[in-house]
Amino acid sequence: MIKLIVENPRRIKQATKLIESKLKIKISHNNKETFEIKGNELDEFLCEKILTAIDFGFNAEDALILKNDDFSLQFVNIKSHTKKNNLQLIRARLIGREGRAKATIEELTGSIIVLHENKIGIIVDSLHLDSVVQALVSIIQGSKHANVFAYLEKQNRLNRNIDEDDLGLKIKVKN
Repeated sequence: MIKLIVENPRRIKQATKLIESKLKIKISHNNKETFEIKGNELDEFLCEKILTAIDFGFNAEDALILKNDDFSLQFVNIKSHTKKNNLQLIRARLIGREGRAKATIEELTGSIIVLHENKIGIIVDSLHLDSVVQALVSIIQGSKHANVFAYLEKQNRLNRNIDEDDLGLKIKVKN
């Protein structure tokens, strides 16, 4: 049994039935912010990650992606990567005009990104984890969006080459 203290119990209550149906667990609510998770250990661990993601601001359907072993939940603190005091400007750079910067990063990496106050939550597969974090940190530190997107596209090409059963050991001959 795991006890979990959350900041937004209403969001958790709304997602409880969906999570209980997808995982073989029982979620009970004791007082205002404390939830108890009962089930086998693996399902309890997964449920804790999923509830943490929902509490942070992810949709329940998006958080359930964490059931897949390849996906993980990562947090980046904006204040840890900048000395600037105008964090509203940095958050605006991360989101971009009409949400385009955030949407482009999500599209290039297959990730789901949520900004909450001065933290960024990321649900992403292990293959793209490092590149997403590096891209977000680069934008926080002032890099141009175009350079960050080019970096992500390059990482995608490199990952695609690795996925094609080539471990990088073969010599490529140009004709």
